[in-house]
Amino acid sequence: MTDDPRTQLIDQLKLARAEMIALLDEIDKNRKIYPLWTIREILAHIAGWDDAIIASLSAHVAGREPGTPAMRGVDVYNAETVATREGLDYDHIYREYIRTRDILIDLIGNTPLDKATQPFIMPWGEQGDMKSLLTVFIDHEFDHAGDVRKLISDALNA
Repeated sequence: MTDDPRTQLIDQLKLARAEMIALLDEIDKNRKIYPLWTIREILAHIAGWDDAIIASLSAHVAGREPGTPAMRGVDVYNAETVATREGLDYDHIYREYIRTRDILIDLIGNTPLDKATQPFIMPWGEQGDMKSLLTVFIDHEFDHAGDVRKLISDALNA
C-alpha cells in the first residue's frame, strides 16, 4: 500500500465505479430510482459532477482560480447536469460516464503532489484539497450504488 494520496484516491474512485457498473445490467433501465430519475439520470448526474471536478482540479493544477458551477446550490447543479443531457440516449450517457471518470483518474495521477495537498476552491465555492473534494464524490457514488442495489434486492424479494 502506498502513502501517496493520489493513488489511494484513484483506487477508491475505481472501486466506487466498479460497484455501480456491476449493478447496471441488473436494474431495469426504465425503473425509477428516485422520483424523477432512472439509472440514465443517475449516470448523467455522476458524469456531470466528474465534469465539475475535472474543471476545478485542472484550473487548480494550472494555477488558475477554479470556477464554481455549483455555487447556486447542489440541487440546482444536479438538475442542470441531468437537463443538459436530456436528449441523449442511455448508451451515450454511459460512454460519457466512463470517459469522464477516465479523464479524472488521469488528471489525478498527473497532479503534482504539492498541488494535490494544497487547498483550492471546490465546485460549490468552499475551500478544500483534492482528498476532501474526491472523498465526497467517492462516497456519493457508493451511496447511489447502494440505492440501486436496494431496489434490485427489493425486486428480487418481491
